[in-house]
Amino acid sequence: MLAELRQKSQITIPKEIIVSLGLSEGDKLEIFEKDGIICIMPVAVYPKKYLDELKDELGKVKTKISSGEQPVFDNVDALFNKLEAE
Repeated sequence: MLAELRQKSQITIPKEIIVSLGLSEGDKLEIFEKDGIICIMPVAVYPKKYLDELKDELGKVKTKISSGEQPVFDNVDALFNKLEAE
């Protein structure tokens, strides 16, 4: 598909691509150059507070795992088998 560089360095991404990637207005896109190719990649942007809370929660889970308080499963089936047995 061909896109035209417009005034203020703007381009329009073809609708077919927008639909196939499930993009919508307001989504963030990372744009970078690699070996002479312009790359555009959808990205998720999270508030720093959310990431800090997630990091905190992961630290708590890691502590529980190392102490043996949190069970660890080799696969999803083992987890479901344990849940069904309870």
